[in-house]
Amino acid sequence: MRSRTVALPSVGPQRTPTAGMYDDADAITAEIRRTPRPIVVVAHSYAGIPVTQAAVGRSGVAHIVYLAAYVPAEGESLNSMHGQNAHAPGEEEDLTGTTPAIFDDPRASLFGDVPDALARQTVDMLVEQSLRAYQQPVTRAAWRTVPSTYLLCTQDQALPPTRQEQMSVRTSRVERLGTHHCPFLSAPVELAAVLDKIASAGH
Repeated sequence: MRSRTVALPSVGPQRTPTAGMYDDADAITAEIRRTPRPIVVVAHSYAGIPVTQAAVGRSGVAHIVYLAAYVPAEGESLNSMHGQNAHAPGEEEDLTGTTPAIFDDPRASLFGDVPDALARQTVDMLVEQSLRAYQQPVTRAAWRTVPSTYLLCTQDQALPPTRQEQMSVRTSRVERLGTHHCPFLSAPVELAAVLDKIASAGH
């Protein structure tokens, strides 16, 4: 079983200055088209939003895994899911602004159960993301037609478990991990086992 990652245009020092969520969704769609079928798409945190947009109508996508991720409905953006004003596509968007992709204390909020050395290294790797990615709402929702699993991180300090519970009802089923926000760093063996179970189930 092979895995691939997608570089999102809205993220990092090499980002496209005006890239937003739709550009991220396009990058995910392009990778889906290049990947042998069947495909299990794993979306972590913010990535749940562009994956929800990108995976609609892609026959090769057998399953979506939302890993402590946002599960938006049509018309929702990351900002609106946090109670901020939504933007209509192409309207009132900040085309050049960026926001640090971190919290006031990323060590505690994102990597609270990650070993110290790895946590320090990972904090140093955090990069900016365009504000536009937070503003653009999804126009279609893949979870309505594609089987999906929500991997709920029960000790998450960044995306509260209660909020994850609320979003998880949109998916086909729920699995739980007793970790903070990034189990691929703190519990990679356990996470791999759950993902293997999902992929091997023939979804």
